[in-house]
Amino acid sequence: MLPKQLDPSQLARLGSLPIKARVIVEGAISGLHRAAMHGSSVEFAEHKEYSPGDELRHVDWKAYAKGDRYYVKQFEQESQLTVYLVLDASASMAFGGGGIAKLEYAGLSLAALAYLVIQQQDKLGLLACGDRKIETIVPPRARTTHLHDVLAVLDGVMKRGAAGDESPAEALGRIAELTRRRRALIILATDLFDTEDNTLRALAALRAQRHDVSVLHIIDPHERTLPYEGLTQFESLETSNKMLVNPAAIRRDYQERMEAFLTKCRSTLAGAGVDYHLAMTDAPLEATLLELLVARSRLAPGRRAS
Repeated sequence: MLPKQLDPSQLARLGSLPIKARVIVEGAISGLHRAAMHGSSVEFAEHKEYSPGDELRHVDWKAYAKGDRYYVKQFEQESQLTVYLVLDASASMAFGGGGIAKLEYAGLSLAALAYLVIQQQDKLGLLACGDRKIETIVPPRARTTHLHDVLAVLDGVMKRGAAGDESPAEALGRIAELTRRRRALIILATDLFDTEDNTLRALAALRAQRHDVSVLHIIDPHERTLPYEGLTQFESLETSNKMLVNPAAIRRDYQERMEAFLTKCRSTLAGAGVDYHLAMTDAPLEATLLELLVARSRLAPGRRAS
């Protein structure tokens, strides 16, 4: 039997992406959403005493036989979501100093979510951004075979590797155009390394348009702590910039700046009503998925997309 929590590097060696996605889901929980709204459905919720005007087809005759009173079945209505998974595949996501590469961690997280979404018979779409020369988009569909299509594209992006400097803001803007008539659930996996803060603004704009928005903020432990020793040359993954420094001399200032960055992202998005989750790449993927799902389950009905 697989352990309850699998190290991300162990998980990455398990096999095909569908297998990895299933393992992550089985290690967390099954089920993404249920909108508790009364209406016509097949899921029984509760009884209420019959009153004039109630539809006779909803009378529970078995309950009448037992209690000699008329009761009407009420139901939970399940609303079908349109879910967009957005993967930041820009060059900065290639970093993997203290765990698996950020791109792989993000891709595995979204693969597990894709598995859940299709299980719930919701519509699933995928966008990957980073390289402006390559457009990666899978239109939302709900059929079971669609999972294979989404995971195949996702796997291709992960194998191609992180490249380019396009921020997720443009992909989020495209989703805003595609979802003008219906609200959606949008889940972005990204490191939020955007010097212009365009991604934060795009996320806030989507939430202002009443979309349900969640962010998996993917950070490598080495990015947070700068654990290197001795004279070290750092190279930007998205530019040609290089810097030769002694990490010990700048570590405290760096860590303070990094924590300030994380605080800004968390507070800005929380203030906009966006669900924020810091996901360190050395954390078990099923724990990250569970945190996201538990947070979503606590949303008030008014926050759920419909």
